[in-house]
Amino acid sequence: MTDFEWKSGYFASHPLKSTGVAAAILIRYLYVLLFLYGFVHKIMKGWMWTGIMEAHFLKRLHELQAGTALAGTFEAWAAPFQAAYLQLFAIPMAMPIAWIVTIGELVIGVCLLLGLATRTNAAFGLFMLLNFSAGGYYNLTIPPLVLMSLMMIILPTGHWLGFDRTLNQKYPASPWFK
Repeated sequence: MTDFEWKSGYFASHPLKSTGVAAAILIRYLYVLLFLYGFVHKIMKGWMWTGIMEAHFLKRLHELQAGTALAGTFEAWAAPFQAAYLQLFAIPMAMPIAWIVTIGELVIGVCLLLGLATRTNAAFGLFMLLNFSAGGYYNLTIPPLVLMSLMMIILPTGHWLGFDRTLNQKYPASPWFK
């Protein structure tokens, strides 16, 4: 799958594969925009040096404790776990989490933009998404984003467009550039 080339002859002889690769790259860049937007938003709002993250966590905890989750939904089923996650982990660690999330969004966005350690950064993005869900911020955008993460973990999009191909040739034993 890594033999893809950005040449018109390749596109003509492999139209289906070329379309799939182009779609995967487009999805990767949409994912990049999400993470870079998150970074810029958090910097502009001061998440790393104010109590905004903790305030969000406390608000969500109160919503979960008030039972605003609808019976029979995923949210109702997950609410006790989410409340415990917030109380025992997220709220006490709100400031370090704000730093990790903000800097993590920057690293993920830039690395995926450049096609650098793409699979590793997609896995980090998936980890962050799952932690958002665990903290009670699950919504209908999470499943498509999880699928996007998995696609980038499985497919060599950094080899198709990015630095991963060159770095993998230079450092074939390194798991970062596979």
